[in-house]
This record gives sequence, structure tokens and C-alpha cells, in this order.
Amino acid sequence: MVRLADLPEIERGHHLDRVKQIPNMSPPRLVSGPPLSQRRVALVTTAGLHARTDMPFNSTGTGTDYRVIPEGSDAADLVMSHVSVNFDRSGFQSDCNVVFPLQRLKELVAEKFVGSVAKFHYSFMGAIWPTTKYEAKAKELAELLKRDNVDAVVLSPV
Repeated sequence: MVRLADLPEIERGHHLDRVKQIPNMSPPRLVSGPPLSQRRVALVTTAGLHARTDMPFNSTGTGTDYRVIPEGSDAADLVMSHVSVNFDRSGFQSDCNVVFPLQRLKELVAEKFVGSVAKFHYSFMGAIWPTTKYEAKAKELAELLKRDNVDAVVLSPV
């Protein structure tokens, strides 16, 4: 991630102006549930990841679509089509777990710290303006997670 101080003045001003437009959001409602050792966990990332055989994300970064990443996916088969010019991909290129910690999640299951790994995980495109309407896609994704008996999600925002 680039530092604000390292951006040219015009780009820095643009980002600071956008911060003023971020919508106010109410605090999340916390819910109780079983211990983590009994939960089925899915990953959701905004890293713009997809399988090599999947369609890349929209180059404008304006969509709300997502890609499904099966639990058995090999990290070497994942591609990052994140479109932000200010995004440093070197961490992902060195270790996919930086943005999509599927191997770490499987290790936690093996140690019985986490109950189980979901069959499917999901990736959205990051760098999308926060006022973009995600409600329909969020409901769609919630239904998919429910069908997979997921009761906990690790969000990996990029």
C-alpha cells in the first residue's frame, strides 16, 4: 500500500477529498454463537482474486460481482486482477496467505482451534467506492454461506 505522503500532491488531495465523502455507518450488531472450535469458517477478501480459468474483474473497479474460490484451490492457480494503481501486489506474489489465508485457516482446523473450513470462499474487487450498492450481492453471498453451513467469516480487506 502506498503512503499518502509518497503520492504526488494532486493525487494526495484527491484521496483526502474522498475521505470526506465516506458514508457514516452504524456500529455492527454483535451476535453470540458457538466457540470458534465448533464454527465453520469461510474467507471473504477484497483482493480481486480469481482462478486463472475465471473471468478477470472489471478493469474499472466499479462492479459488485465476486468470484467463488473452492476450498481445494491451489494458491498457484489464483490470480489477482485488482485494478488499483496504488496497490502493491508483491506480498500476494510472495505468499497468497497475505490476502487469502486459506492455508493458515486449514492449519487452525488441524490444531482444532477452528471447527472446519467452508467448501467455498469468495473474492470481491477492492478499491470500490463505499457508496456502491452491495446489498443485493451481500444477500446473495449470505445465502451461499448459509447453504455451506458457514457460521463465521474472516474478512480480508485489501
